[in-house]
Amino acid sequence: MIIPNNIQHIVILTGAGISAESGIKTFRDQDGLWESHDIMEVASLNGFKKNPDLVFDFYNARRDQLQSEEVHPNEAHLALARLEKKFQGKVTIITQNVDDLHERAGSTNIIHMHGELLKMHCKKSLKVFSISGKLNQSTICSCCREAGNLRPHIVWFGEVPYRLDDIEEELKSCDLFISIGTSGEVYPAAAFVSEVKHHGAVTIEQNIVPTKQSRLFDSQLTGPSTIEVPRLVKIILNP
Repeated sequence: MIIPNNIQHIVILTGAGISAESGIKTFRDQDGLWESHDIMEVASLNGFKKNPDLVFDFYNARRDQLQSEEVHPNEAHLALARLEKKFQGKVTIITQNVDDLHERAGSTNIIHMHGELLKMHCKKSLKVFSISGKLNQSTICSCCREAGNLRPHIVWFGEVPYRLDDIEEELKSCDLFISIGTSGEVYPAAAFVSEVKHHGAVTIEQNIVPTKQSRLFDSQLTGPSTIEVPRLVKIILNP
């Protein structure tokens, strides 16, 4: 693996694999269930309209899990925070994850393209708020002072990911692109590696196993993120 010495902007795409070792269950398993729920029941607008109580309860439970004592940033999250702090250029994290483990590890320049579990937004004004306590149909929106207008700040199936314009600008200007813990099967994130290569960026994939996109990357690191990511960060900071 060769990393040029003149790298100025690192863009890192992270997926469920980086948080799995922190105890966060992956988004989707082989049988199409998400924490024992059919995905479309809890991660689609139709599912929310059909049974909002189920959706609220599901995300309340996921929020409780995220904030439990058992879940905390792992060595991969901490290594990326260290990279942002010590690297002389710019480091941007684009994450598909809805947890706050990057923030808790100390990273600050983060784009949550699929939303954030600890936030909600008003369906009328689209204003985003932090969640305090449980979210349900009776929760009063602080901007419109009405109940029933709030929903989890999560990108569901069929919805457009957040901040795509910002993501596009980051991809255009990066010269090192690192994909960590993502299958590369969900678009638009799956297209990021091809886009950055078009602009001449060096590309590295880190995953527990090879993916369908592995052949597109210049280098592959296979193994647990908690081992491979700190090792990669050390190489970048000490070429």
